[in-house]
Amino acid sequence: MNGLLRADNTLVFPNAEILVPAVEHKFWMDDGEMSRAPAGRMEGLFKNNRRVFSGEVVKRLKTYDARKEIAPGITAIATYGHTPGHSSHVIASGERKLYVQADVTNVPFLFARNPGWHLVFDQDAKMAEETRRKVYDMVAAEKMLIQGFHYPFPAVGHIEKDGNGYRVISVPWNPVI
Repeated sequence: MNGLLRADNTLVFPNAEILVPAVEHKFWMDDGEMSRAPAGRMEGLFKNNRRVFSGEVVKRLKTYDARKEIAPGITAIATYGHTPGHSSHVIASGERKLYVQADVTNVPFLFARNPGWHLVFDQDAKMAEETRRKVYDMVAAEKMLIQGFHYPFPAVGHIEKDGNGYRVISVPWNPVI
């Protein structure tokens, strides 16, 4: 979301519609949640979310619910744990699907292999682990392509069950579109 604004707080994409998961937006805009946020990282996250989701951004903002098609061929999936309303997306075209996992895990050679490990950035570590296992079990069973924001290039692959964890098998890079 920090990529929505330039350093001078003007919109990077002035004509874009901005879609935000409803649960996520509600959490960050809730004054009660903000009043209970511990000082430091969480306090800063609340302030930053409120800074970004104001002004011109809020005029273009629409929220969406999980399990809904948010654009043709793109379905939102609730992947709570990293944040209270964290979402991933399935992009489908015909029989082909790509699971865009957002922050279900970071550093796959560590956290896919060890899904029980918890990263400080996951706001609900137990839920993040449950989500990670559920997502990776499903993606492995369906042999669906997966894309990871923090995965090494080319950031697309398949997930295989590997003992108590998972292994990411990267797809070969092809410069031809």
